[in-house]
Amino acid sequence: MDLTGKRVLITGASRGIGEALAHSFAHAGATVALVARTGDALASLAAELNGTAHPADLADPTQVAALLQRVEDEAGPVDVLVNNAGIESTGGFVDAAAGELRRVTEVNYLAPAELCRQAIPRMLRRGEGHIVNMSSLAGITALPGIVTYAASKAALSHFTAGLRADLRGLPIGTTLVELGPVPTDMLAAVENYGPASRSFQRMYRLRTLVDVPRDTVAEAVVTAVRKRRRHVRLPKRTAAFAMVARAPQRATEVLLTGVPHRAE
Repeated sequence: MDLTGKRVLITGASRGIGEALAHSFAHAGATVALVARTGDALASLAAELNGTAHPADLADPTQVAALLQRVEDEAGPVDVLVNNAGIESTGGFVDAAAGELRRVTEVNYLAPAELCRQAIPRMLRRGEGHIVNMSSLAGITALPGIVTYAASKAALSHFTAGLRADLRGLPIGTTLVELGPVPTDMLAAVENYGPASRSFQRMYRLRTLVDVPRDTVAEAVVTAVRKRRRHVRLPKRTAAFAMVARAPQRATEVLLTGVPHRAE
């Protein structure tokens, strides 16, 4: 996909990976429509990149339900949807505050799925589109202290695989991004819970995990959209684990070759 002049909607865009994505897509010639809760930071970044700011809280289903329509009314058609917004949940599962399970699931899985539901018919009417879902390697592993976060990312990853099956043969691409540790405020929260911190430190010592700079992530995502790649997996040394975990999905795709993927 040629990104020149395309409008890219990025959620969670005011800081961290989202901010890096905004810069990379703008540098690639796209117009960015930025979504986050923090209105001032969002407006400043949008002005810097000649984009548009659309403050919204993705934990509120009412705001999510109207978001695509609102963005397109305020800015114009969305060609690429990047579901980047996410929140962490670190600690003992039963010790979490009431409502945390629902809040994390709303932001990390339900909001991205709902935004896809809104975006796809619009993209189909225009004859082209691309969806990027920013997930995590936590969705294919089991580490102590991040069960709620990991489950939400597992849901997003599996949703993306199913969505790709639904969209087979249609002019909409999907990219699933599965990330290891990226130095952000979210990763820093892991250090505050001993079992999770010790698990990460062992993976670092074994060189199974290494930190990935957020700019590296952003550049890889932009390249994936340009080349319509289905996956981005970083750090690259973890790609084999992800491929093994996704092997049943890939095998099913092969077995269903030739089977109609949409109702007649």
